[in-house]
Amino acid sequence: MVVVAAQKNKTTATAVLLSAGSGTRFSGSSHKLLTQIFGKSVFAWSLQNLLEAEFQQIIVVTGAVDLSDEINKATANCSNNQTDLCVVENINWHDGMASSLQCGLAEAQRLGANSVVVGLADQPAVKPASWRRVANSQSPIAVATYNGVRGNPVRLHAELWPLLPTTGDEGARNLFKSHKDLLEEVACDGSAQDLDTTNDIDVLSKLLSK
Repeated sequence: MVVVAAQKNKTTATAVLLSAGSGTRFSGSSHKLLTQIFGKSVFAWSLQNLLEAEFQQIIVVTGAVDLSDEINKATANCSNNQTDLCVVENINWHDGMASSLQCGLAEAQRLGANSVVVGLADQPAVKPASWRRVANSQSPIAVATYNGVRGNPVRLHAELWPLLPTTGDEGARNLFKSHKDLLEEVACDGSAQDLDTTNDIDVLSKLLSK
């Protein structure tokens, strides 16, 4: 799926939204990304926030659940129509988050990106401004912080991509530890609260009502 090609942009890094996991700890009646909060799915909240951050390119990595309808809804309700949106399916989503990250990085490399800003679709309270602030960092590694606690999104320069794991759910945490000198913490508003269990629905509802 491709949205109207970008003609101008304020954010030059490529964004990657990881949306492929099965959400096994979530016991709701549907996949957690399809959970409705104020009439909108968790995934749609996350994607709309990302679209409003005005990236030139966005890569959405899907897998365990069909998100095509939610993607259409999010793009239809967003005022930003100048983003190239690529949807790629991770057929190996069951291998963990690292496989989804690698899937997104492969697409970013194909698009010629020199850095990515990576976030998770089950974190709908990450604001557009947080995506932008991390993207605009000049450091090879930049990580959002909320009240001093690290969260998502995370910016990674292309030279570091080969150092990222290919299996498991570790993400970039080991890279943070081994390359502290390259890392910048970026203070952000909002929250990186994720939807892990049904108990998190009320927490996110309060955050999204602000």
